[in-house]
Amino acid sequence: MVATAPVELLEPDKIRPNPDNPRLIFRSDELEALEKSISQQGILVPLTIFQDGKFYTLLDGERRWRCARKLGLHRVPAIIQEKPDRITNIMMMFAIHNARNDWDPLPTALKLEELEKELSKQLDRSPTEAELAAAASLSRGEVRRYRKILRLPDDLKSQLLEELNKPRVEQHLTVDHVIETISGVNQLVNRGIIRERSKERLINSTIEKFKASKLRSTTEPRLFARIARSYERGEIKKEVILEEIQKFHSRKDYTIENIFENTSMVFDFEYSTEQLLYRTIHRLEEILETNAIRSDSLAESIGQMEKILRRVKRLL
Repeated sequence: MVATAPVELLEPDKIRPNPDNPRLIFRSDELEALEKSISQQGILVPLTIFQDGKFYTLLDGERRWRCARKLGLHRVPAIIQEKPDRITNIMMMFAIHNARNDWDPLPTALKLEELEKELSKQLDRSPTEAELAAAASLSRGEVRRYRKILRLPDDLKSQLLEELNKPRVEQHLTVDHVIETISGVNQLVNRGIIRERSKERLINSTIEKFKASKLRSTTEPRLFARIARSYERGEIKKEVILEEIQKFHSRKDYTIENIFENTSMVFDFEYSTEQLLYRTIHRLEEILETNAIRSDSLAESIGQMEKILRRVKRLL
């Protein structure tokens, strides 16, 4: 934010945090690093605040303010801005922090929901996606992502908030883990492999394995969708999949990859290979029709493929 007023020195105890700050989580390990820097060099960037009665409210610099109080500093540098109304306050908070990459998605989504409510009051209608994005200094894609996060079940949002209070090195569950898990499990439900009442149990088992670091790849739940498609093509029986899912529930170290390997991996590989060959055949037919070979390297590649195909055919 561009300074519009001179820097003043104020007592930290006269400053209050902003209730509309989308940043809800302040990790102790990160604060300790900043605290060390401030103890050595002081606060190099002034806080941005506005006056609210006999106190001041933060617009920018809550981490610096927290560290100053912990260090027992008697004065902190601050720039005083005019007091905004609530909707402008939220918009300013988003704008100030828009370029920062350390915001957590879930708290940001929750604050975006509040901004949407305030805009609805002001406009007397729900804001469009474009209007909400502009107000929050976000892209429309980011707005869609945050809205998707808001649709997560309340119990999973609570688990995510608990996880966010841990130091980063101890966090094993993220918003993306939860979103990928729900999406993958839904594929099994949509194809009738598991019932709706079994969905929650499979989601919870997957979430717990992420939290215990038994699952490490964020995209591993996508294998559920590949298993579901294999079932839909008639390559694997439902009973086999359900037996593997039961192992997943009961065995601590059993992963989604284990389920995939024991159900659909071979079929999935063959199917994807078949689709790739189909696309290659189609492209080669286009070459025959247009006589499109113009380079020696393409002719050489086709020759190498011909040799490999002869070797593969002998295995069939």
